[in-house]
Amino acid sequence: MNAAAETTYRRGLNPLHGVLLAGTFVLFLAALLSDYAYLTSYQIQWSNLSSWLIAGALVCNGFAFLCGVLGLFRAGNRRRGLVYIALLVVSFVLGFINALIHAMDAWAVMPTGFILSIIVTVLALVATWIGFSNTGAKVKQ
Repeated sequence: MNAAAETTYRRGLNPLHGVLLAGTFVLFLAALLSDYAYLTSYQIQWSNLSSWLIAGALVCNGFAFLCGVLGLFRAGNRRRGLVYIALLVVSFVLGFINALIHAMDAWAVMPTGFILSIIVTVLALVATWIGFSNTGAKVKQ
């Protein structure tokens, strides 16, 4: 009787891609918390901080998108990769709209900026979850 040893290994993200993806979520989350601080205190500096955090998140999101497109060519599960790319694109577009909202007068930011920050943060969380989940599994015999 022969015993076949099956080894399953999963491919992870490139470390740079992982840092950019995590940075996207963390910066959008920080912008959301900053918007919440502005909503509760009406200190204009919180709105300014949100603008800068959103700008940083958009930079990380753009580079994570490029890494995701390059990783799509080697992905084992292309459907999950396409969903991941689509989430990054939607979060970038809504994040850009949110940046435009935050560029207005500080009093005009609320409540639209806060609502967009919630939506973009949730999208970034889902994209990060999918990005860090194991996308490809290989069975070696």
